[in-house]
Amino acid sequence: MTEAELKQHLDAAEKSPKQIAAAVSGLPDKVLRYKPSPEKWCILEILGHLVDMEIVLAYRMRQMMADKKPVIAPIEQDDWARNLGYMETPPVELVALYGLNRHHNLRLLRRLKVEDLVKSAYHPELKQDMSLAEIVERIARHGPNHLAQIERLKKEGALAS
Repeated sequence: MTEAELKQHLDAAEKSPKQIAAAVSGLPDKVLRYKPSPEKWCILEILGHLVDMEIVLAYRMRQMMADKKPVIAPIEQDDWARNLGYMETPPVELVALYGLNRHHNLRLLRRLKVEDLVKSAYHPELKQDMSLAEIVERIARHGPNHLAQIERLKKEGALAS
C-alpha cells in the first residue's frame, strides 16, 4: 500500500460515521427495529455492530503495532449482537460511540508510516496472518457496506410499517 492509498483509505473511513448518522437520524423506532427475517439484523443491531467492531479493530491494530507475534481473538458477531444489548441501547448513543471510536482509531492510523503496514497478527479463523494494511482496507469498506444495508432496511421497514 502506498502513502497515497493509505491516505485515501483513511479519508474514506473518516466519512462513514457522518454518513451513518445522517442515514439513521430521525428514523422511527419501528424502522430501527425492522428485521427482514429473524436471523437478519435490524438497523439498531447494525449500529451496535459498528460500535463493537471499532473496539475490536482498535485492539487488533494495537496488538499488531505493539506486541510480538500477536494472535487475534476471533469473535462471533451474531452472538455479540444477540448478547450485548444492541436492542436496548439508544440509537443516538450508538451513533455517537461509533463516531468517537472511529475518530480515535483514525488518529492512531494517521500516525502510521507505510512501512508499518506490514506489521501483522495471526488470525486463527483465517489460519493466516492479517496485516495492518488489511485492517486499514477493512475499516475503509466496513462502514459503506453497512450503510448500504441500512438504506435497504429503511426502505423495507418503511413499507412494512
